[in-house]
Amino acid sequence: MLQLMFFFLFCSFQISSTVKSGSHSLWTLSTLIKGDTPFPEFSVVVMLDDIQVAYYDSNENNLIYRQFKSEHEDEEQKDASFVFGNIHKDMKALFYTYQFNRTHVHTLQRLAGCELLDDDTPGRQRALNAFNGVDDSALQFNVQKKALQIEGFWQIKWSQTRKDSVEWMYTHFYSPICIKLLKNFLHMKKNDVMRKVKPRVRLLQKTLPDSGGAKVTCLATGFYPRHINLTLLRDGQPVSDHQITGGELLPNLDGTYQMRKSLEVSTEELREKHHYTCTVEHLSLDNKLDVKPDLDPGVGTVSIVIPVVVLGVALLCVVGAVVFMRRRRHRDPFMNTWMSSTACT
Repeated sequence: MLQLMFFFLFCSFQISSTVKSGSHSLWTLSTLIKGDTPFPEFSVVVMLDDIQVAYYDSNENNLIYRQFKSEHEDEEQKDASFVFGNIHKDMKALFYTYQFNRTHVHTLQRLAGCELLDDDTPGRQRALNAFNGVDDSALQFNVQKKALQIEGFWQIKWSQTRKDSVEWMYTHFYSPICIKLLKNFLHMKKNDVMRKVKPRVRLLQKTLPDSGGAKVTCLATGFYPRHINLTLLRDGQPVSDHQITGGELLPNLDGTYQMRKSLEVSTEELREKHHYTCTVEHLSLDNKLDVKPDLDPGVGTVSIVIPVVVLGVALLCVVGAVVFMRRRRHRDPFMNTWMSSTACT
């Protein structure tokens, strides 16, 4: 099951790194398991962008929608039975071409999906195979040219006749069905996948006690969709990538995302008093956000208002407390004595 989990992480990376900002994608993760397990032999998770929308397995042989009812259920059920039935047969046939110990549990997985670009035209369609968590073959279908490219294990095993047959299936069935389902799901789930949540951003500087230097970190969190450009700058110029650590896109529990980029600054560089800033570009922002050190997250230079307001409230509380104590001092002899002794100390 660790192999299964590792490939899920691989899938998350592939999905987030292959789809461009403004476009949408439909992905299926098909898993064939052989061995003694409580799971169905074949199962499929269907993802619209990064949201699970449906599930299918060989026990139910039925598309199960997640938290919504489709307007095209009958047609989608037929399409799912046809496509997933073919994938199941193909993966079973492919499974036994691998060399493995048949007394253990083994998994064959396939990540496949299509893309709809921001101008509403179909993008590339891809499929990737992994056996026991190790990816070994890839396929890409060019919708415009109706041409198929294959790599790895498939390239070795497939004859030209086999390749022509798969290319024909993609042209007439797999690609049109995928784009149709993508558009249907987009219509049903548009409030989820098309929402825009602004990032909360902070630029932090932390002293490194071992070296005497510092670590400068730009952290953006709570944003959606996942596409974001986060740039660390030194004196107004982008810091080169080989000096940056981090940059991975990570999910939050609430369905939003976070990213951080860090730079270690030596004691010599600190003496040079460079000026570090961070810029953020995201679909939820009208303009590029410039973030300076020690500002409250999320609203750039405007956020200086928040500390001022907090300071004002704190000052009012202190003034109120002094007035209260002075009034009580005149009425209460014990309080008068306590105030005097406190002042002396």
